[in-house]
Amino acid sequence: MSDAVDTPTPEEERSAFEKAQEEEEDVDPRTIPEKLEEEPPIGDEIEYPDYPEEDHETWRILVERQMEQLPGRACDAYMRGQEVLQLEADQIPDLADLSRRLNKETGWTVANVPGLIHEKDFFSLLSERKFPSTNYIRGRDELDYTPAPDCFHDIFGHMPMLTQPEFADFYQMYGKAAQNADGADRPRLERFHWFTVEFGLIRENGEKRIFGAGIVSSNEEVTHALSDEVTLHPFDPEHIVEKDDYEVYNLQDELFVLDSFEQLVDGFRDWTTSKGLL
Repeated sequence: MSDAVDTPTPEEERSAFEKAQEEEEDVDPRTIPEKLEEEPPIGDEIEYPDYPEEDHETWRILVERQMEQLPGRACDAYMRGQEVLQLEADQIPDLADLSRRLNKETGWTVANVPGLIHEKDFFSLLSERKFPSTNYIRGRDELDYTPAPDCFHDIFGHMPMLTQPEFADFYQMYGKAAQNADGADRPRLERFHWFTVEFGLIRENGEKRIFGAGIVSSNEEVTHALSDEVTLHPFDPEHIVEKDDYEVYNLQDELFVLDSFEQLVDGFRDWTTSKGLL
């Protein structure tokens, strides 16, 4: 139990996303989370949409463009995950197929959600080893950046890492801890997610490699994240969770580097346990 002097102020409880949206004159409605009214389709329950050819072409453009950059920059676990999921550029993958492949590797399945969902729904799904994914893709006018979730970011960005056992276990643990968080621990956990799941780096064979979904799915971030323009910090949960507000809608100027995925699991478990979240 925290002492009264440690009670956070409302300002300390607001996330970087909430602050960033307050600064926007016109908030994109797609960035406003919605609560799930019912259980989303899971795995084999997910129907494959009748995509127009333009959507498949958008997928092809995005995949081919990223795959020109990722070899030698993305970590081994991510590249292996692409092979396990059989991600190809010819057409948008079937979420039900991806769910079966994930389930075989690490016991995760895919839940088809309508868009950005409320954090409680998101955490609940993660805690059950269900990854929430959209099944629609961004428009051609948003090839380089979209503020809203889409299946390219969800599938190409996130799912390959869920085939990696230690990362898959960490992500379920994250969902369980986040369900127990309130007050200032909410934005702390958001920061942790941002600097690992979305914008994480790892050292392999003495070199920096990418694993964060926000980097591997961004044409500009792939090269920027490994450039001299970014200040790098060693992985440290205490540093991450107390980090000043970060760039939500712009290129990142500070990132954290893991030594191993075991370090991610152990570091997160130690910090959440110390906070009574696990």
